[in-house]
Amino acid sequence: MKFRHAILAATILSLPALLPGAANAAEPIKGLYVSGAMGGNFMQSESVAVNNLGISGNINPNSGFVGLVAVGWGFGNGLRAELEGNYRYNSLPGFSTDTAGSGGFEQKFGGMVNAYYDFNNVAPWIVPYLGAGVGYVGVNLSNVHAYSVVSTDLGDVLANGSVSNSTKGSFAGQAIVGAAFPITPAFAITAEYRFFALAGDRNYTSTVTDSLGDSATGSTKWTNNFNHSLLLGVRYAFGMTPPPVPVAAPAPAPAPARSYLVFFDWDKYNLTDRAKQIIADAAANSKKVTYTKIESNGYTDTSGSAAYNKGLSVRRAQAVAAQLVADGVPKKDIVITGFGETNPLVPTGDNVREPQNRRVEIVIK
Repeated sequence: MKFRHAILAATILSLPALLPGAANAAEPIKGLYVSGAMGGNFMQSESVAVNNLGISGNINPNSGFVGLVAVGWGFGNGLRAELEGNYRYNSLPGFSTDTAGSGGFEQKFGGMVNAYYDFNNVAPWIVPYLGAGVGYVGVNLSNVHAYSVVSTDLGDVLANGSVSNSTKGSFAGQAIVGAAFPITPAFAITAEYRFFALAGDRNYTSTVTDSLGDSATGSTKWTNNFNHSLLLGVRYAFGMTPPPVPVAAPAPAPAPARSYLVFFDWDKYNLTDRAKQIIADAAANSKKVTYTKIESNGYTDTSGSAAYNKGLSVRRAQAVAAQLVADGVPKKDIVITGFGETNPLVPTGDNVREPQNRRVEIVIK
């Protein structure tokens, strides 16, 4: 292989990966879906033979209509299976042996079982697919007739042949090539080509009457019923839900309190049961946060001398610090300070016994 041929082959093989969105393949169908489509049906010529008269020829149907509905199931790996109901209509304008005129129409309706494979790895905006199906179809002929001039010993005679309005069944098969264009994960527009063919022959009762008043009843054999259909449709997959809307993260829980107040009786530094409970809460919450130090700041009210109150505030701060250590706080993390009667919670004059000023404030920093 020449080098330039190798480069060309590598380029062609890499094209699917270079397509826009190829890295984000469409999601395969999972679960139940329904679909419908309609379009044009184009029939090839049909062979017709009047068995009892030995007359045969071809009929050339006009372009017609096709419509179908289906319900199916996607297996989530590209494979799908479905049940389809279909209808086709074509008018029958003329026979190859016709010299005077003819007409009628043909209808086909039935059910098919189809299997598909979706190529989901091409791009998110298109999903090509291949399919095939088998089933059973009824073929109805209505008002089918033909006039022709027939030469006899008595001269040319106008003969009128007609097929009784009736329906004959036939097995059918089809091949499908299509593409889906997803609008949402669940809803898609489809475009398809289908080759649809009937198996075997269909025999209808026919009557031929000539202008001399003679008539004959027999059967007419119809063969070669081949159809080419172009369809546009829609499909909805119930198992394909849009991605969930992102939910805002819940607001973070309030951070544990960083400041705690422990109150004391007048001229005391021993801890009450309530004081021990507050210190235990402070110790427990200090383990839930990152801190650099824990302050134990002691205070007094304004009763007594300033020097005495300074010492009392230190003893109160030390009592609280000792309890923090007992509750699991490392001693090295605690800073003890006594502020005496300065920085009161409730400003008062001198020599006033104010309970809220007799306190230790635990500050987690």
